[in-house]
Amino acid sequence: MVQITLPDGSQRDYPTAVTVADVAASIGAGLAKAALAGKVNGKLVDASTLIEADATLAIVTAKDADGLDLIRHSTAHLLAYAVKALFAQAQVTIGPVIENGFFYDFSFERPFTMDDLALIEKRMAELANQDEPILRRVLPRDEAVAYFKSLGEHYKAEIIASIPANEDVSLYREGNFEDLCRGPHVPSTGKLKHFKLMKVAGAYWRGDHRNEMLQRIYGTAWASKEDLAQHLKMLEEAEKRDHRKLGRELDLFHIDDHAPGLVFWHPKGWTLWQVVEQYMRQVYRDNGYKEVKGPQIIDKGLWEKTGHWDKYRENMFVTESEKREYALKPMNCPGHILIFKQGIKSYRDLPLRYGEFGQCHRNEPSGGLHGIMRVRGFTQDDGHIFCTEDQILAECVNYTTLLQKVYADFGFKNIIYKIATRPDKRIGSDESWDKAEHALMESLRASGCEFEITPGEGAFYGPKIEYTLKDAIGRQWQCGTIQVDFFMTERLDAEYVGEDGARHRPVMLHRAIVGSLERFIGIMVEETAGALPTWLAPVQVVVLNITDAQAQYVRTVAKTLQNQGFRVETDLRNEKITYKIREHSMQKVPYLIVVGDKEMASGAVAVRARGGQDLGVMALEDFSQKILADVAQKSNT
Repeated sequence: MVQITLPDGSQRDYPTAVTVADVAASIGAGLAKAALAGKVNGKLVDASTLIEADATLAIVTAKDADGLDLIRHSTAHLLAYAVKALFAQAQVTIGPVIENGFFYDFSFERPFTMDDLALIEKRMAELANQDEPILRRVLPRDEAVAYFKSLGEHYKAEIIASIPANEDVSLYREGNFEDLCRGPHVPSTGKLKHFKLMKVAGAYWRGDHRNEMLQRIYGTAWASKEDLAQHLKMLEEAEKRDHRKLGRELDLFHIDDHAPGLVFWHPKGWTLWQVVEQYMRQVYRDNGYKEVKGPQIIDKGLWEKTGHWDKYRENMFVTESEKREYALKPMNCPGHILIFKQGIKSYRDLPLRYGEFGQCHRNEPSGGLHGIMRVRGFTQDDGHIFCTEDQILAECVNYTTLLQKVYADFGFKNIIYKIATRPDKRIGSDESWDKAEHALMESLRASGCEFEITPGEGAFYGPKIEYTLKDAIGRQWQCGTIQVDFFMTERLDAEYVGEDGARHRPVMLHRAIVGSLERFIGIMVEETAGALPTWLAPVQVVVLNITDAQAQYVRTVAKTLQNQGFRVETDLRNEKITYKIREHSMQKVPYLIVVGDKEMASGAVAVRARGGQDLGVMALEDFSQKILADVAQKSNT
């Protein structure tokens, strides 16, 4: 007798060993049809897995996150099956699940084309329609190596040969295609209906540039036709919003091969940068931060003391002078501790809040660089709070409130809160980690924020809250963070004099609101599709003349608005007014002012808001008040 306990606590008895699929069928025909796999005693297994002893069981369907991963993993195998059916000489390597999809790497004599991808996708659909069962078998390692060598699959043989000799390996077969995989998989190819191949790119075998360049085919797979369509629509919208494309079109910035991973800001882009930085500088001033500035290059010895040299050495740019080794700073925290240590600090000085627009450099791999979202040189709105243990909770609560206001000003109301807890490789005692994690959780509870835990994702020196933004098309961006650190001040011997007259170690809170200014500006450009709200727009108003007769009036209007603090340009070109309006509309300028003889005679202006909205003729003073209110409210036109 085998007793199965289901997630609702109910129990079912079976006279003999039973498969996951059999249990699903005994519950109902609908569940039997939907079952993709099972979780037996918490472990994900194939639907064909035989349960021979009492166990807990959850049936996994496409509605579950595990089920969606199974669909994507199995679709990667279906891709390899189709490639081998069409291009017999291609060799298969690896094909994992990634966010929203999968990829598979192939070795083939020529580059795959988009026409090839269409052909492969068609064959995948045909194979899925055949609804072939996906069957598992196990072989000793050496037998599996010999088997794949006999098929000419030398990459697979190499992968298996790296497995310890005394281990068995599992293979999965569908039709006449068999692949190495630990599984599990969906029961048959008929469960794989909603997929699309997206692109092909290069990838080195095992990620080593000394090895052969393989071809990586990317795809996406979903549980339903509607989910796939929604994802493809989101990708189409994301492509329109791509900050790299908009950066060129709006003349904000560019990336150049002469300085890979670094940003060349154009006048309009730098204006946007300055607006963001000056706003954050005001946030510093209004919330008790003292702005500081640390050096770019610091002796290697400091990074060794903090532990960064061991943890981040491969991502640090290093240099040498007079036989001393230095590193370009990848973060600002050690420099702030050195500033804190200058002079005697008392408990009355705490909490002491330092803020810096600190430029950092990290030697990111070239393949990971992405526009201004992931760069090698970036500036953080970095801050560090030196406080007592008793002050941690209040500082974290105040910080979350501040961050929420800043994000709301930038148009983000949907924030996801996550607490990243202690990693396996860390410094400090468990007691200190317990205190730090408890303080972060209590601070979010006090702020009325629901949160989730991400185990093991904290920094090596402390846990953190991660604040993630959800944008207009549903994408998530992790921006802000606050970290509780009991250890860095100890490593660099920072102290304050307590009320008892003794010396104590301050607790250090690492915090950033927007994080990398480069990345945050990229997010803002994509969030607004380049139509930045008036308070952020590099050019807020363009004044246009209809004929040369109004040129001087245009200059007077522009000067008046500029003197009131608005960012204004003029367009006095000898072009048709419709052409000029269209051109500046394409530049997503919030307001266009058109003046002809009638407006000039009455001292008025004709106003068009972004999106083609005609606001009519109004006095210049009335327009000034309108745009002033628009900027003050930080609203979008």
